[in-house]
Amino acid sequence: MDEKIKNVKFEADVLIVGSGPAGSAMSALLSTYGIKNTVITKFNWLARTPRAHITNQRTMEVFRDLGIEKEMMAKSTPQDLMGNNIFCTSIAGEELGRLHSWGTHPNRMADYTLASPTMICDIPQNLVEPILVNTAGMRGARFRFDTEYLHSEQDSEGITATVFDHLNKEEYQIRAKYLIGADGGNSKVAKDIDLPFEGTMGKAGSINIVCKMDLSKYVAHRPSVLYWVLQPGSDVGGIGMGLVRMIRPWNEWLILWGYDIKQGAPKLDNDEAINIVHNLIGDHSIPVEVVTTSIWTVNECYATRSSKGRIFCVGDAVHRHPPSNGLGSNTSIQDSFNLAWKLALVLKGKAGSTLLESYNAERSPVAKQIVTRANKSIQEFGPIFEALGLTNTADPELMKANMEARKEDSSVAAMQREKLRKAILFKSYEFNCHGVEMNQRYVSDAIIPDSEPEPEWKRDQELYYQSSTRSGAHLPHVWLGENGHKISTLDVCGHGKFTLITGIGGDAWGDAAETAATALDIPIEIVKIGAGCKYVDLYGAWADEREINESGCLLVRPDFHIAMRQTTTRPNAEKILMDAFEKLFGK
Repeated sequence: MDEKIKNVKFEADVLIVGSGPAGSAMSALLSTYGIKNTVITKFNWLARTPRAHITNQRTMEVFRDLGIEKEMMAKSTPQDLMGNNIFCTSIAGEELGRLHSWGTHPNRMADYTLASPTMICDIPQNLVEPILVNTAGMRGARFRFDTEYLHSEQDSEGITATVFDHLNKEEYQIRAKYLIGADGGNSKVAKDIDLPFEGTMGKAGSINIVCKMDLSKYVAHRPSVLYWVLQPGSDVGGIGMGLVRMIRPWNEWLILWGYDIKQGAPKLDNDEAINIVHNLIGDHSIPVEVVTTSIWTVNECYATRSSKGRIFCVGDAVHRHPPSNGLGSNTSIQDSFNLAWKLALVLKGKAGSTLLESYNAERSPVAKQIVTRANKSIQEFGPIFEALGLTNTADPELMKANMEARKEDSSVAAMQREKLRKAILFKSYEFNCHGVEMNQRYVSDAIIPDSEPEPEWKRDQELYYQSSTRSGAHLPHVWLGENGHKISTLDVCGHGKFTLITGIGGDAWGDAAETAATALDIPIEIVKIGAGCKYVDLYGAWADEREINESGCLLVRPDFHIAMRQTTTRPNAEKILMDAFEKLFGK
């Protein structure tokens, strides 16, 4: 045995470094697909603080595919309690305005309802991770806590990772065929394989204060996840904007406050933390129990490539950004959803390793997109400060007077009020970013190029989701009928399998799929939609969404993205489908 790998303690098909949303989701997915995997983390348990929380529909679809959507929903705060983004001088003080958020405006609710069988919700990371880890463990994954990744080497057959067991004070090696770096924004794995990054780390400093206090009398009548507090002169930046974030209604909270990163991270004692909380609440009589405090930095950094050889990085390891838009854990989990099925096919010998290269092509543009959007959202608070006269921070009393001036009966004050109204509405690009969450179009060798050009976007593509059956797009959700019961188009796909969707007159595609399934030794679900078929177009909505003839077909990947579409039946359907799989699988 090679000298470098003689101390191997055990082996795994996939070694996952990190048990956060990306790592635990990867483990749950691989375990569901029948792939042996081991997760290591240097920590002794999962997230103890709420951290990420907004959970969008794309992520809920992953949970639905794993069979854990109901469990997640049971522990979440539902959409209807998320909806008012409040801007105020303090929680007990004057309200400056509010914004219907996360699709709760009546005009936007239909967009969300039509887009997915799932709904957006708020579930803190410390509740998400145990569900994912339990799912993975019950399906065969192995977890090693207190086990720190030190370094790794790869060869033509696999990875040798050296780790340190903090309980036994023992250094040993794990042998794996592939390694996943899901070890967060300071990823050691990403550093070891020298991933190329663009952007800046440590742009600004922030403080998190997790606390318990009953704010029911101030917030229950205006339910929200986020309450933005503007207090001129109360911090180093002068504007004094703090965030009061609901963890559980209405007695668990996370307070976010800034610090001057040039002065270094502050040491915050309990009294100082309570003082920050009380100032933002505006009522010093409220009892406050500080649970934890932590320091973090605002980053604007993403990897332009996320893998090297047999090592892949997912989640915050490759996209590092502030929590704006609620894109962090969502994108991380969706990274894993993209990669897991590809790893499973390669490890089972069904596809060539070139399939894995599509992960870079498909997810690196998403990393850039969300890092750029999240940081842009911070900048978009500027018009609110400007409308309130808070841009010159030299004189806090003048800033307060400028805020008061909007109440006057004058043309100048009327203009100020209108600027404020529009500035708050403009924050929909952060708090109603349905298109940012849902409009990804993949372009890679795992997608058969579409013969039709991309149509013009009908609405703003950051604010609004636009469904499409083009190759590379996410399969549209439509309610079908099965024995009189409703079932989503997404429910008949996924679960680690390819799906061939066709209709009346498309039997050639179904026959081709059966031939391909036998030849490739993979399961391919055949879904025929139409009158007299197993699945019927209950509301006639599929006819509107499919963008192909009844006799055409869609080949849907396990991650719900469309690998190929054909607008009508073809005499050489079998060859077309086999050629498509040959391209996808690299075999």
